[in-house]
Amino acid sequence: MLSLAGGSTPSIAAKCTIQRGFRVRSVAGFPSFLPKEVEKIRDPFARKLAARIERLPVSFGENCVMSSCVKPLVQSNASPVVLLHGFDSSCLEWRYTYPLLEEAGLETWAVDILGWGFSDLERLPSCNVASKRDHFFQLWKSYIKKPMILVGPSLGAAVAIDFAVSHPEAVERLVLIDASVYTEGTGDLASMPKMLAYAGVYLLKSLPLRFYVNCLCFSGISLSTSLDWTNVGRLHCLFPWWEDATVDFMMSGGYNVSAQIEQVKQKTLIIWGEDDQIISSKLGVRLHCELPNAVIRQIPDCGHLPHVEKPSSVAKIIVELVQQDQYKEVQCTSQF
Repeated sequence: MLSLAGGSTPSIAAKCTIQRGFRVRSVAGFPSFLPKEVEKIRDPFARKLAARIERLPVSFGENCVMSSCVKPLVQSNASPVVLLHGFDSSCLEWRYTYPLLEEAGLETWAVDILGWGFSDLERLPSCNVASKRDHFFQLWKSYIKKPMILVGPSLGAAVAIDFAVSHPEAVERLVLIDASVYTEGTGDLASMPKMLAYAGVYLLKSLPLRFYVNCLCFSGISLSTSLDWTNVGRLHCLFPWWEDATVDFMMSGGYNVSAQIEQVKQKTLIIWGEDDQIISSKLGVRLHCELPNAVIRQIPDCGHLPHVEKPSSVAKIIVELVQQDQYKEVQCTSQF
């Protein structure tokens, strides 16, 4: 934080204004706020996207958070595509698909959900569902500013549904990828003693567990690639506030959006990897039936994270969706 002369305490808005545009890069070209371990990552796509991560000031409630995201290089008249990530992850999840969407001319954002990713949480706000929703709304209101195509993979689908129902004016369409939307929050974890919660979160951060989850999500990749992807996936866990933010979310009860699914008014595209070993494809079919206005596209030979495993397929589906909307808009305009 920057200090102020005169001893007065600035307002939340003033603090955000003071921090706007403050950005320093390391010798390797990465933002200086990223954990130094980023320099050990070998994946060129992860390195390139990490180099583009910025922190933008976002005020919500009594908090001002320097919030991490990747901003678009391309400005478009079409609806922006805004990419969320899954549980305890970051915008680096989109390292392979993001550049393909950008190359197709789409205005594309990759946003870190409050409590995860690379935002500055030294002054830790609440990281419960309401705070995550409010923080994202204020980021949208301050920077994105127009109805978006909101893309949510895994638990990010629950984040997207909760947000779309609460703020329909901000969401034009939903894209849900291998959606984790039928779990009842964090279950018994919400009521466990805090000391046990911290022990569980410490395990969640561990290399062996992260490596095991990587093996469940992806098949057919080499050991060295799996280790590198594990390091990409746990990079945000190396911040000193990560444990506190994660425990706060777990003990708050987490996302339980099953009752909200039928309230979704937006047209929704469901994308599902046919070989998902984390969430059954039967739940994808159930989601398709319960959403009022949805279509489903399955990707063969693909697991739980199609945007990592089959980025070309995911990008093609999203680009086609945007182009269809643009074509319909042109048709409607030409009739008048």
